Amino acid sequence: MKQLLSLTALGLALSLGAAHAADNATPSAQQSKMASCNTDAKGMKGDERKAFMKNCLSHKPATQQDKMKTCNTDAKGMKGDERKAFMAQCLKK
Repeated sequence: MKQLLSLTALGLALSLGAAHAADNATPSAQQSKMASCNTDAKGMKGDERKAFMKNCLSHKPATQQDKMKTCNTDAKGMKGDERKAFMAQCLKK
């Protein structure tokens, strides 16, 4: 009876371990973001690293309005077809 319980417990532990390993096979979006920020923070230490990581992990993608403001600023001095082509390319990024 003890052997049966031991084998059942061992089988359960192994199957849970395999299921857990399968879950970790593809990183989540947050894990990917953490890895990317961690790579960018190489060489930083202490408060500098902490501030960088906080900013990096909380950074949200630019909205269309933010892109428009940035592209407009970059396109200063351009006119006509040159500006139109620049804005189209800039807003696609």
